[in-house]
Amino acid sequence: MEGKKSYPMNSYFLNLLLLMCLNLAACKQADPEPAILTPADESSTTKTYLALGDSYTIGQSVPEADQWGRQLVGLLRAEGVEVSDPVTIARTGWTTSELAAAIKSADLKATFDLVTLLIGVNNQYRGQSLANYRTEFNELLQTSIRLAKRNPQHVLVLSIPDWGATPYGRGQNRQQITAEIDAFNAAAKDLSEQAGVTFINITPLTREAVSDLTYVASDGLHYSGKMHREWALRALPKAKEILK
Repeated sequence: MEGKKSYPMNSYFLNLLLLMCLNLAACKQADPEPAILTPADESSTTKTYLALGDSYTIGQSVPEADQWGRQLVGLLRAEGVEVSDPVTIARTGWTTSELAAAIKSADLKATFDLVTLLIGVNNQYRGQSLANYRTEFNELLQTSIRLAKRNPQHVLVLSIPDWGATPYGRGQNRQQITAEIDAFNAAAKDLSEQAGVTFINITPLTREAVSDLTYVASDGLHYSGKMHREWALRALPKAKEILK
């Protein structure tokens, strides 16, 4: 049998190969940088804030300034509360287990005056079980309390947004998505209340995206800065009470 012949690549295929490599490099996400902090100066009046979550916390597809956590800081400062910019541990696509691993990897050296937690949509999206979510969410809740100087009253949990209400969710089984997200949120609310942590329900706000596309980011799946502001406004009264 005749062996395979080798042919030199022409410029078209070389350019195509290069383009593919660049696209792969662009899509590959870098590992998060560890957020290693020294203990806060106890004499300082500036409060500290840790934001934990996924794409909804980092504000996927919106400017950094529009992240709900950063908008919350701006609102608090307008109310006379001295608070630092949020330390954020979050990434698009993370489930509860991936967030837990990232927190461990960050090896935080400080505790915080306020900790917020918004996680679970990717557990639902990937079809992970509710029982698994309950277990891993509860572990994250206990970690959040520890990082909030072991004070559960200094932790805020936000409910999971309903991505089925976005343009991306059209054509999919929205009834099933809504039912599953409601079940995950019920578990998070139950565990939060058992732990003495405030649970803030933002899910009804996210469902307004069905009729108001100004609440939707340019990617058609995540939420705009306008929606992030609504979440910040919901969290503001309790956050102010905590930090005052």
